[in-house]
Amino acid sequence: MSAASMLEESKDRIRIGISSCLLGEKVRYDANHKLDAYISGTLSQFFEFVPACPEVAIGMGVPRPPIRLVGNPERPRACGVRDASLDVTEALTAYGRRMALELEGISGYIFKSKSPSCGVARVKVYGGGAPSSRGVGIYAREVMARNPLLPVEEEARLGNAVLRENFIERVYAYHRWLTVCAQGITPAKLVAFHTDHKLILMAHGPVYYRALGRLVADAGARANRALYEDYAVGFMDALKHLATRKRHTNVLMHLMGYLKKQLDAEDKAELLEVFEAYRTGLVPRIVPLTLLQHHFRRHPTPYVARQLYLHPHPRELMLLNGT
Repeated sequence: MSAASMLEESKDRIRIGISSCLLGEKVRYDANHKLDAYISGTLSQFFEFVPACPEVAIGMGVPRPPIRLVGNPERPRACGVRDASLDVTEALTAYGRRMALELEGISGYIFKSKSPSCGVARVKVYGGGAPSSRGVGIYAREVMARNPLLPVEEEARLGNAVLRENFIERVYAYHRWLTVCAQGITPAKLVAFHTDHKLILMAHGPVYYRALGRLVADAGARANRALYEDYAVGFMDALKHLATRKRHTNVLMHLMGYLKKQLDAEDKAELLEVFEAYRTGLVPRIVPLTLLQHHFRRHPTPYVARQLYLHPHPRELMLLNGT
């Protein structure tokens, strides 16, 4: 089955968790919201959002006294800004642990940045002296700790084209992994999954590609839950490492190798020229990929047809136009 067909088969919108305020819900401490136009506009066409506001969920109400992180940046407490005796750390922790179980089937999470409950990183922690920026929101910490493979991101970072593509690529990849596991993972299915993602892994780093390849090679002799878990951890960790234009160019050259007998010198020169224009930042990745896809339509190759690198997510998201 081709990569395009796999995307076509998945018509249902993928479920991802999200901070309610980013959808325009007036749940913030000042009874306002933080509606994000990209999330509510573009992403809502492809994802089914599962909203949550931990501070409202634990009964703080709207409006409510603002809270902040205080104390040790490694294990801060969530206390009132004006009334330090207001401490909701345990309540937020318990809610995070409960939601981590209830949201087990989601494929990603978009958290509100800088929030003492939802921030993923760089949340200010107050104490003696200047505030530290090493805090993590209490609720977000619990959700991430209990779902370590779950792709997470903050809305503020989605404005960066590279980080945006990386997050959405991880969401789709994790969703595919969850789907395979739900259907019953087997050595043969693991091999197929790995094969479909080979070029994606290569773009994130040859070291991850090789390490996961060794795991898959053991699938026949060591087909057990531990192997599948090791693969999932390695796979999702590999995708966290940002792909670069240089590594993408290596993948494009690798793909061109499957056309070396079919293309004439002029076609090869054109491809190399476009690859170089991409590598140096003159054109986005959609340009060399479109040209390659044109050639592969004329000269189909079964191995290439199944590579999700060519169709990692719906074209309508236009992610490849900016990276």
